[in-house]
Amino acid sequence: MTRREAFLQVVSTDTVEEFVHYMQLHKDPFDPFDLNELLQELPRKQKEALWERLTHLLTHILVKNPVEGWQRIEDESDDDMEIEESPKMKQMIAVIQGVTTVVTASIPVVDENINYKALLECALILNGILYALSESEKVLQGAIQQLCAMWWEKGLEGKQQLGKTAFIMLLRKSLKSKTATGADILRLWHLHQTLLCFDYDLEETNEVKDLLLQCFMSVNHIKKEEGRRFLSFLLSWNVNFIKMIHGTIKNQLQCFSKSLMVYVAEIYFRAWKKASGEILEILEHNCIQDFMHHGIHLPRSSPVHPKVRELLSYFHKQSKVRQGVEEMLYRLYQPILWRALKARNSEVRSNAALLFVEAFPIRDPHFKNEDMDNEIQKQFEELFSLLEDPQPLVRSTGVLGVSKITSKYWDMIPATILAELLKKLIGDLAFDVTSADVRCSVFKCLPIILDNKLSHPLLEQLLPTVKYSLHDNSEKVRVAFVDMLLKIKAVRAAKFWKICPMEHLLTRLEVDSRPVSRRLVNLLFNSFLPVNQPEELWCERCVTLIQMNPAAARKFYWYAYEYTAPTNIAKFMLTIRRCLNACIQRAIKENQDDDEGSEKENISDDRCMIPLVILASFMPASAIPTFSCGVISKLRNLEKGADENKYSTLIDCLCRWGQVGHIMELICDWMSDEMTPRKSNIASERRVRIQVTYQSKPELALDYLEYLLTHSMNRDCLLSVPKKKLNHLLKVLGAAKDILGLIMKATGTGSHSFNQATVIRAFTLYCRLSIHLQHKFSSEGKVYLSHLKETGAWIESHVLPFILMHEQEENVLEQHIEVSQLIIQAYLTMCKDAIMVGLGDTEFQAHLLDVTLSIMQTERGCFCIPTLLCILKEIIEASLTQNIDRDEELATFLHAVQALFQKILESVARRLRKQREEGLQLIHSIQMPLGEFIHTVQCWCSSCPTVHHGVLSTLLAAVVVEISHTLRKASNAEEVAPPESTADLPPLSGTLMAMIIKSINVVRSFLNELMECIVCEEIEGIISLTAAAYIVVIIKGKHKASLVKDIAHALQKKLMTCREVAIEESSNFERTLYESSVKILEDILIP
Repeated sequence: MTRREAFLQVVSTDTVEEFVHYMQLHKDPFDPFDLNELLQELPRKQKEALWERLTHLLTHILVKNPVEGWQRIEDESDDDMEIEESPKMKQMIAVIQGVTTVVTASIPVVDENINYKALLECALILNGILYALSESEKVLQGAIQQLCAMWWEKGLEGKQQLGKTAFIMLLRKSLKSKTATGADILRLWHLHQTLLCFDYDLEETNEVKDLLLQCFMSVNHIKKEEGRRFLSFLLSWNVNFIKMIHGTIKNQLQCFSKSLMVYVAEIYFRAWKKASGEILEILEHNCIQDFMHHGIHLPRSSPVHPKVRELLSYFHKQSKVRQGVEEMLYRLYQPILWRALKARNSEVRSNAALLFVEAFPIRDPHFKNEDMDNEIQKQFEELFSLLEDPQPLVRSTGVLGVSKITSKYWDMIPATILAELLKKLIGDLAFDVTSADVRCSVFKCLPIILDNKLSHPLLEQLLPTVKYSLHDNSEKVRVAFVDMLLKIKAVRAAKFWKICPMEHLLTRLEVDSRPVSRRLVNLLFNSFLPVNQPEELWCERCVTLIQMNPAAARKFYWYAYEYTAPTNIAKFMLTIRRCLNACIQRAIKENQDDDEGSEKENISDDRCMIPLVILASFMPASAIPTFSCGVISKLRNLEKGADENKYSTLIDCLCRWGQVGHIMELICDWMSDEMTPRKSNIASERRVRIQVTYQSKPELALDYLEYLLTHSMNRDCLLSVPKKKLNHLLKVLGAAKDILGLIMKATGTGSHSFNQATVIRAFTLYCRLSIHLQHKFSSEGKVYLSHLKETGAWIESHVLPFILMHEQEENVLEQHIEVSQLIIQAYLTMCKDAIMVGLGDTEFQAHLLDVTLSIMQTERGCFCIPTLLCILKEIIEASLTQNIDRDEELATFLHAVQALFQKILESVARRLRKQREEGLQLIHSIQMPLGEFIHTVQCWCSSCPTVHHGVLSTLLAAVVVEISHTLRKASNAEEVAPPESTADLPPLSGTLMAMIIKSINVVRSFLNELMECIVCEEIEGIISLTAAAYIVVIIKGKHKASLVKDIAHALQKKLMTCREVAIEESSNFERTLYESSVKILEDILIP
């Protein structure tokens, strides 16, 4: 029997358990049973039979468990105590859930050629029991809701009843603030047409109405796009319901934020755009016009007033871009606005004025030209009436309105009306003695008019009449007046000192409060501190300001820092200082007290020189020629070994001035004198110019260069000079290699005159500069990277031989060895940095590995092992991010990495055996880089398994070999006692194991490697197996016990093969090791 036939059989009252089981299989993603697929494959007759059986099963289960019984059980469980659901009830719910699943899956396969009455009956039954389900059956409720929604969307018979159910359920769900989502609102919108299936006048629809009204209180519905579509659709359902909605929204306005009002207005606007007939009339007169009425009559103190204005503003803005809005606003405002502008209540007039100004011009676009002109003229007359209103609030609103309208429609308003309106503002209301608010409004609103450039000529004529407003007894009027002057200055409408004379401005600056004074300083700043003019003019203006009004001058400079950059303040301070110094010197000469005066001046210079130089570095060099021309001389005259703070600020100055070339020239001169003696007395023109009797200071030159390369701003300046000069500097530094060759060839300490430390520094900076130049000119190829490769070849051919000679000959000077090591250390450090910043390609890395292998072949190569480990770490990380074309090339490259790591550990072990103290120091120095290397290898284990396996096998071999070596040398039983911690292991093994057990991932990989070695019989013999057992003892507790026990079991089996040899033929020593290992493993396996 097939699965399909089996499923048809279990849809029966006799096989309820099997039916439920099939439904569970359908939900299981790993089970091949798929209900949807089965239904698609069923022929029509079998589908109809299935639905008949399904209806019979559902009816049977409901007859056995009447709905009335559900309610009784729910009532009994309403108290605080939880009552466990009976097995019978559970089975019933499972069957209903299964039936719902089958019905839902059947909907897509229903077509016009199939009889689905039984399926409809089933769906209707499920719809009927939906309201009897308890709140705990949310899954079943959701499934029935989905069924109903799918039935509606399919458009099947009975869709109205089922669609209404889905709509109500989604409506409720979308209103649950804690669980509702945007998806719920989206699904609700998709079912919005089902609302038309409800009869508005029936009493049973009241619940739906209440839920729908709650949607207008929901911020989630209002903010979401589909929610607003749904709400605007509701405004088209029924005319009576529109009134209910409008009342609900008005009641909620106090709770809504002002920003939400744009969305509320959009809901009304969308509904209005789509409405017609009676609905359109209700929306216009009962809703929009009602808001207009409230916008006029609500007191301004009401929290709802600004929200109503925000809503109406939306319609005002739409009138300029949407057809029909302008005509609608004209019709609705006509009966209320003009009457409100004449109302006895001044607040009503003011509110009406705000709406009038915002909606201006209020007109019907269908008017004829004559009617349109008459209407506009009438509205201009209303503007004049507002300016002459007896109430200050209305006049202030009128000022705002006139300013906005004239600024927006300047070129459309007749010139005579413009002149009259502005004269009314500037000539009358600016001097309104009855209200400071009106005067303040004039000066606050005039900047609005100034935004239109066409207004400037007329305002330039009218504004000088208000100059005395600067002395208004109201601070807010004075603040507004100065703000207006700042606007005039900004838009260049007129010269502000022609509007208000400078004497008045300085007088007010002297005595006024901070709000006014700060604005006055801003207004006058460019007049008395013209930062774009020579500083001599600054001093002249400063003197002028002091002469005009000393107290105002003090106030001016008190607030000046707020309106300019710190560089200008520093420049001004230096200018004043220079002027004062000149005055002091003149006074000193007049008093003929030169000595004492000079001493005081010098003391002053010493205390303020560094801050002044820092300030000077932010100024153009041309602005301070006396100082700027002497900076390079100061650098030249510094003594060797000078502190960084002596030259850092001077170098910063030259870099900011774009004169880093002077420093380069000085560095090249000093280094050339030290390393490349002059070949000719004939010099270039530049050489003749700077050739003076200065002593060369190569140490100081390197200090300067290192400072330039270390600080990013200075480094950028250095690398921006012409490439030819940079190459020359690199060549001068590269001469250090020749000098180092001479030093190493010297037969004694006095056979050369070069400072060893200086030459080593020059060599280091040569490598460092090569890296920076490669980064700078990377687009031009690997020119500078090749310098590093050539340097590596030079080390192999000229430096390494001296180390080899020391190993073979005893008469090689220790000094030569030290120089060789310093060269190699500096070179490797720079190469590591090059790879770290991504400049070393695979070719360079391979070359570097060859060089390092050559170094490690020497007996004294251990000194660079910490650096080599860092290099290996960087190479592994870099190689995995680079594209290597051939697998063979990658394999060769990675093999070199493993070989070098193996050589490193061999060298450490050899140093420990030959010179234990040095070996211990070496182990201490490699702990951090070795730990980082192992961590990197582990992190990239999946990307680079070959290296991962090679490194771990090397680590394991190193540990096993050293422990085995120690065991062989043991002379008594105490020396072969099992270790309790890594400290009990030999030095190298202890260090390696301490780093391994820090990471559980490394431990796991290490144990897998150990297991592989045991299985492959790479670890054999009692001593080696004992060493492996010691490793397991150390790791025990650091990783999951199963793997540790597996290894212990494998070791135990291996030891058993050695049992006879250990007991019968071996010495007491091997027998002791055997017994100790067996005991260790037994303790692990049987704790």
